[in-house]
Amino acid sequence: MKKLLLLLVLLIFQFSFSQNNSTRGYKVKVGEQPPKLSFSLLNGKKITNENLKGKVVVLQFTASWCSVCRKEMPHLEKEVWQRFKNDDFILIGMDLKEDVNKVKRFKEKMKVTYPFAIDTDGSLFEKFTLPNAGVTRNIVLDKTGKIIFLSRLYEEKEFAEMIKTIALALKKN
Repeated sequence: MKKLLLLLVLLIFQFSFSQNNSTRGYKVKVGEQPPKLSFSLLNGKKITNENLKGKVVVLQFTASWCSVCRKEMPHLEKEVWQRFKNDDFILIGMDLKEDVNKVKRFKEKMKVTYPFAIDTDGSLFEKFTLPNAGVTRNIVLDKTGKIIFLSRLYEEKEFAEMIKTIALALKKN
């Protein structure tokens, strides 16, 4: 009886882990329209789904305390922002739950020049992710606003795939 109970517990654990692992903590999927977006950049510019149409968009969820975010940000700056910023493209760093002064210092320290916003209460992040999901996420939208790529953590092969997806959406090689 104990063996059967243990087996049942292990199967439930494995099923729930594989379900969460397959979504990588996202509620949204590639091919879907993103949830409603309405926020302001640090410079005060208002961002909505409507004014992003016609651009390829990367929403990068990050935080100053996140070591993986810090590892990824120089690559986002050099390999994504500097490469595509003069096209119909925008990369927006979405800092999670930190105050404006901390975010400005973080951005300066990381030497990134792409626009930033603050998701002060985490509500925007929660529109995309399952409860208790971690940061270091990139959500790529095509010019129609559709989700075309989702990443989690920083892994070179996946990052390279994201860059190819962006270039293809912009019709650049």
